[in-house]
Amino acid sequence: MDWIVDLGFHMNLLRHLVVLLLAYVLALPIAWDRERNERSAGLRTFPLVAIAACGFIQAAETVTKENAEATARIVEGIINGVGFIGGGAILVGKASIRGTATAASLWATGAIGAAVGLGAYETAVVLSIATFVTLRVMTNFKVEKKETGPEGTPASEKD
Repeated sequence: MDWIVDLGFHMNLLRHLVVLLLAYVLALPIAWDRERNERSAGLRTFPLVAIAACGFIQAAETVTKENAEATARIVEGIINGVGFIGGGAILVGKASIRGTATAASLWATGAIGAAVGLGAYETAVVLSIATFVTLRVMTNFKVEKKETGPEGTPASEKD
């Protein structure tokens, strides 16, 4: 009879591994884009955010069971935590703010991980595709503003 208990444990472990792997894989295109563009967060950060968000949801499953309010509090904590990480990616200069797309994509990646953890796989896939496409396609339409000093001279000449 112990083998039945062991089998249940292994099946549960396998399910958690597959779900965490899915969160990891869905974060990779976003991570690749950020890494390719030499942003502050990249191939390590994005998958970690996704699997951490997914992991928090999965770990809480055993405690929250069918309690939607408890699950909502965990999701709120994930949103706040990922927002804090994203805030660290934003750099405010004298004449510019950089890193907002990286911060927003970190936030979206947290949502991807949470969606996978909650079993909303379709939502996670759509979020992953939409985030990646936004980062890749919309970059072509972005107008880069040159940093200027107080008198309108380029900031690089002022330093």
